[in-house]
Amino acid sequence: MIDVRRLRADPAGVRAAMARRAQPELLRQLDAALELDREQRDLTAQRDDLRRQINELSKQVGRLRGGGDTSAAENAMAESRRLGDVEADLARQTEDVEGDLRDVLLRIPNIPAPDAPDGKSEHDNVVVSTVGYDPERYGEHQRVPHWEIGASLGILDVERAVKISGSMFTMLRGLGATMSRGLCQLALDRNADAFEEIRPPSLVTTATLTATGQLPKFADDAYAIERDDLWCIPTAEVPLTSIGRDEVFAEEELPKRFMAYTPCFRREAGSAGRDTRGLLRSHEFDKVEILAYTTPAQAPGVLDELLARGVAVIEALGLAYRILDIATGDLGQSHHRSLDIEVYAPGCDQWLEVSSVSWFADYQARRGNIRYRPTGTKGTEVLHTLNGSALAVPRVLAAILETNRQPDGSVAIPEALWPYTRGARQITGV
Repeated sequence: MIDVRRLRADPAGVRAAMARRAQPELLRQLDAALELDREQRDLTAQRDDLRRQINELSKQVGRLRGGGDTSAAENAMAESRRLGDVEADLARQTEDVEGDLRDVLLRIPNIPAPDAPDGKSEHDNVVVSTVGYDPERYGEHQRVPHWEIGASLGILDVERAVKISGSMFTMLRGLGATMSRGLCQLALDRNADAFEEIRPPSLVTTATLTATGQLPKFADDAYAIERDDLWCIPTAEVPLTSIGRDEVFAEEELPKRFMAYTPCFRREAGSAGRDTRGLLRSHEFDKVEILAYTTPAQAPGVLDELLARGVAVIEALGLAYRILDIATGDLGQSHHRSLDIEVYAPGCDQWLEVSSVSWFADYQARRGNIRYRPTGTKGTEVLHTLNGSALAVPRVLAAILETNRQPDGSVAIPEALWPYTRGARQITGV
């Protein structure tokens, strides 16, 4: 969440920065947070003053009894009890206002970075670079959508997936399943030089999902197991971020880098009317995530590193790609700065987002109380978190099937995946 102290100290500056998100209701939420913060501080001051008076009365009772003035001692005790009732009521009011303030702050998105491009929507995202894309180089045999390719080769079985689990689930078979696994292993292997591999739980608590910003705002997009107060993770970012929750790290330990392969679960509640065919949008998919804890000064360099690592995997697979700098009006709830990697799929004739590389500043770590101790100081500071998809399987696999389709209908397996396909170099069907 944003720092309420920053909002209190510079309300005009925070409002101006948040206005760049092009959502007028956010300014009203900031005003509500400011008013609740003022109310909380006033109540806290009154409560603390009463506690001081009660403590003084307690001391008086002791002195009066010691001096033999029983009547005055009884009067002081009665006044102490009366003030105690008032203090208890103020304490309840303070807790209520603190809860209201936290609820408002949890729903306010992150403040955009100064260098994030201004814009109202995804249409204002800036194309930073495009690599390997030439619309004239794709033959007619590559202009076939992957759901047709997968079905004809017997590696994508949507019909049986729907029979088993319902709509928007997919099932890979044979070399399709092998390539899916190989893609994840490729991403892990290419990042093992600097990132600690983690296999986190796929189910997390409400507190864990709240720490990354998915809750409370995006509850409808997550799968809940209400009986146990657990949620299926939408991405490994969620458990990886909370590894250090309520902990303090030495500055010398940073940056800390983690990576994880996990299944990811998303209800896609808002996907009605959007393209959900084949592998483009599904309720469950596999992904390798890379994530870092940093100091504020380290964060820009680590953002560049995460982007470069995401790009390197796509280049190794031989796919055309482009990088988008996400406009302020299209930034995610928790994002301070974000860059997307998109691959081109010639059969769909679409650019498909396969990685969002994001810097969250202290937004997530403040929710999760993840701090570091700067060298040579006694105090602590909230650290910064960053993450990116090292590789998300479905859309990358879709682009491979369409890009690498041969005139005879087979699909050439990228050389980078050969170590993981048990000797297979081509998918020819069953």
